[in-house]
Amino acid sequence: MVVMGESVKSDGKGDDRIENLIAARKSLKLSLEKSKSLGLALKKAGPILDEMKQRLPCLEAAVRPIRAEKEALVAAGGHINRAIGPAAAVLKVFDAVHGLEKSLLSDPRNDLPGYLSVIKRLEEALRFLGDNCGLAIQWLEDIVEYLEDNVMADERHLSNLKKSLKGLRELQSDDVRAHLDGGLLNAALDKLEGEFRRLLTEHSVPLPMSSSSTLADQAVIAPSQLPVSVIHKLQAILGRLRTNKRLEKCISIYVEVRSSNVRASLRALDLDYLEISIAEFNDVQSIEGYIAQWGKHLEFAVKHLFEAEYKLCNDVFERLGLDVWMGCFSKIAAQAGILAFLQFGKTVTESKKDPIKLLKLLDIFASLNKLRLDFNRLFGGAACIEIQNLTRDLIRRVIDGAAEIFWELLVQVELQRQIPPPPDGNVPILVSIITEYCNKLLGDNYKPILSQVLVIHRSWKHEKFQEKILVGEVLNIIKAIELNLETWTKAYEDTILSNLFAMNNHYHLYKHLKGTKVGDLLGDSWFRGHDQYKDHYAAIFLSESWGKLPGHLSREGLILFSGGRATARDLVKKRLKTFNEAFDEMYKKQSSWVVPDRDLREKICQQIVQAVVPIYRSYMQNYGPLVELDGSSNKYAKYSVQALEQMLGSLFLPKPGRYASFKGRQLSDKFNNGVADLRRTTSAVV
Repeated sequence: MVVMGESVKSDGKGDDRIENLIAARKSLKLSLEKSKSLGLALKKAGPILDEMKQRLPCLEAAVRPIRAEKEALVAAGGHINRAIGPAAAVLKVFDAVHGLEKSLLSDPRNDLPGYLSVIKRLEEALRFLGDNCGLAIQWLEDIVEYLEDNVMADERHLSNLKKSLKGLRELQSDDVRAHLDGGLLNAALDKLEGEFRRLLTEHSVPLPMSSSSTLADQAVIAPSQLPVSVIHKLQAILGRLRTNKRLEKCISIYVEVRSSNVRASLRALDLDYLEISIAEFNDVQSIEGYIAQWGKHLEFAVKHLFEAEYKLCNDVFERLGLDVWMGCFSKIAAQAGILAFLQFGKTVTESKKDPIKLLKLLDIFASLNKLRLDFNRLFGGAACIEIQNLTRDLIRRVIDGAAEIFWELLVQVELQRQIPPPPDGNVPILVSIITEYCNKLLGDNYKPILSQVLVIHRSWKHEKFQEKILVGEVLNIIKAIELNLETWTKAYEDTILSNLFAMNNHYHLYKHLKGTKVGDLLGDSWFRGHDQYKDHYAAIFLSESWGKLPGHLSREGLILFSGGRATARDLVKKRLKTFNEAFDEMYKKQSSWVVPDRDLREKICQQIVQAVVPIYRSYMQNYGPLVELDGSSNKYAKYSVQALEQMLGSLFLPKPGRYASFKGRQLSDKFNNGVADLRRTTSAVV
């Protein structure tokens, strides 16, 4: 090595080669390190390259506008600038809407004017959104269309933009426009409706009525009107709700609350009878008391309750127009009970014919006629057409029914002539009813009403009516009654009962028509005739019956009798026995007979007592001792004077639950109902 070193050393060129090798070695080592570093760097860059590869389409789309023509790029800026203004304004207003949320979710009663003001601001904001959203959407659609036409955006991106714009466009329709505020307006309007109901409910107070008080007492009580301040609040609420198409809901609330208030006021009057159906009664008499109440209740309801509701509807809804508040009032009246009143009247008209029904129909007509002006004013509008139709129908039914019954009365009386008279000698129910009816029909209360009804009824047939026609018809009915009495008087087989019947009925006509409007038309001679007939038949009745009884107590042969005491006793016994038998037979028969009038009954009984008792008393005083000592004295001295007088004084008393005296044959359908209804007890006659 030394040698070699020496050799290299000796050669200067050798050192240079070594240095070159060393340098090459270092260079190679450095290259290896760089290669190693580059390998590591490449290894790390792999995922990055993959990510770049994935992002490359997006990057390509992003830089695509750069590749667009210069003119297109410049125009795109103008489209964008035009859309920014409306869009920014819309977003600003939308943010303001959300700022109102806290106020709108509060209770309106705390500050109703402020609450309404906030709602108005919300409405204005929503109108702005509704108007300007469309403009902003249109500009955005223009941008999308421009980008699409000039291939300046990715198709997927454009698709998403189109989808979003379509959703915004749908929000412009009326059905979903209210959702622009996320439902805040609807929530606020719901609260307003609640406040509307609360104000009405808290200030709608039923009348302080009680079932024990009379309508005369209630008439001075006016339904409490809503305070003016409350009416103003209701009007303000209506204004906002009407603007938002909620008026019908408000009207429903108003009708519900106020009709309920009227029903509560009427409930104390006990109006259950209004629900009676035609199947629940057979005749008017069973509900005639209700008919009298019906007229008073209807007048009270119309003049006080419905009148008040009419005025209140006008006050609350006047700004909304006549049709609105009249429609509202119509619904209140219908729901509160006016239809039930009219239906009850119709039910009465549908019941079977009955003389008493004529008076009740006239009562109904009088009640309706009294309220005619009120009905026309309250229910005359187009909104009340149902009430108008029902009222007209009821009036027509009442007039037709009353006229029909009146014109059939004469025929019914004549048809009754064929029916046997009452077996007790009483006044027939027909006579009682018809005389009472004739008095009432020509009396001050019913004559004007009946005349008006007949005038209207004939006018429908284009015929004229004069008062003398009504008077003549009533007088014809009285004459028909007289003919019936003549026929019935002759129909008795027992002439004594026939005389009692004639006495009863002539006196009935005399007493019940004397001093009446009918009596004034009949004249004094007519009454003198019936009074004389009454006395005539009473005298015949007494002479042919009880007047013959004292003849059995003859004293013949007793004063001049000289045959001894025993023979006289036998003769007295015989005559007392005959008297007792005749008395018992007559008393038994006449105990079932009736004299309905108290004065006449007391008078005829007194005449019988005067005809029998004094003679019987004298006879028993003079000849009674002859039989009193006999062991069978009770058989002959059967009645004491006091007992006899008491028995005779108690004759002819009306029997409880008097039966109908007429049992007629089947008649034609036209008159069958009317005749059947004349078979009533005396207690059934007003």
